[in-house]
Amino acid sequence: TVARVLQGMGGAMMVPVGRLVVLRAASKLDIIRVIAYLTWPALVAPVVAPALGGVLVTYASWRWIFVLNLPLGLVALLVAVRIVPDLRPGRAASLDWRGFALTGAGLGAFVFGLELVTDGNVSWAAVGAGIGVGAVLLWWAVGHLRRATHPLLDLSVLRVATFRASSLGGSFFRMAISAAPFLLALMFQNGFGWSPLRSGMLVIAVFVGNIAIKPFTTPILHRFGFRAVLVTAASAAGLTLALCAGFSAGTPLVLIVLVLVVSGVFRSIGFTAYNTIVFADVAPEGMGNANTLSSTIQQLTMGLGVAVGALALRAGPPLDHLVGAASTGGGPFDAAFLLLAVVAFIAAAEAALLAPQAGSAIVAARSGGEDS
Repeated sequence: TVARVLQGMGGAMMVPVGRLVVLRAASKLDIIRVIAYLTWPALVAPVVAPALGGVLVTYASWRWIFVLNLPLGLVALLVAVRIVPDLRPGRAASLDWRGFALTGAGLGAFVFGLELVTDGNVSWAAVGAGIGVGAVLLWWAVGHLRRATHPLLDLSVLRVATFRASSLGGSFFRMAISAAPFLLALMFQNGFGWSPLRSGMLVIAVFVGNIAIKPFTTPILHRFGFRAVLVTAASAAGLTLALCAGFSAGTPLVLIVLVLVVSGVFRSIGFTAYNTIVFADVAPEGMGNANTLSSTIQQLTMGLGVAVGALALRAGPPLDHLVGAASTGGGPFDAAFLLLAVVAFIAAAEAALLAPQAGSAIVAARSGGEDS
């Protein structure tokens, strides 16, 4: 557990620090294209991992899932030393230790409470205690962060409409999308009885959709604008999740692959749009604080995706029984995917509240550059 905590600390710093290095060097003219590249790891890893894990478990040993990190980490270290510039900020304010303690303890307790839902025998008292303690500590943390002179997280950036929309609606979108590969792999193996290798290779179809649409995400955003793209991407994600609820062991593989490819297409578009609009209207001097808060929210919501998926699985059988639905052979997975679809549709509804010109500063900057 200690080793995993250390691994999580290192991983948590990779995204915000790496992204901030890029954002400081990028102009408004290039921010959409830059974010499109930065989105790749978040899109690729959760999809490729089940397939790679299936290969390792089938032909080698589960230990190789962890051993594989050694050469990958070494390569990443060498690349970082060689190409990442040694940027150092000016004199920084001292660390907000109280904010750090309250925020860290609150998030930790909240996530721990949700994580307990994934256990075989759930202690709902422990779940409620973890979530309750976490909520109280986070409420206390918010009060401190709003009063502190140099807070750990600057919440004032939430006043920016596009940042707030990306943080709120993007959280629902990421939770639904993050849970999908987790549930698909489980459904294929535990529900349909397929091998880990076959299950993992099917999930790769999502990655195919990611790759296919990636060259077109930037032109799509310039052509249709952020609001239309976000509403469409979140709605389509919800629809494909709902279609997954209808899968059974007898569903033609071609149809399963087609749905997963389409899911990957809108997954890619949505991630890129949310990750771009979050910085669209943030002033340059507030980019560091916005990046930190955005990364914290993203890490939390994507991590919660698995917990949300587990909760949806547990809610599946009671819901099936309540509505008298016939099982497709996937057990509780059909209702779980329908619940995730609802989460994605919430993101679509939130995106529809954006102003039509939301994020136009980035699009206008790009268009102006091309015209000139």
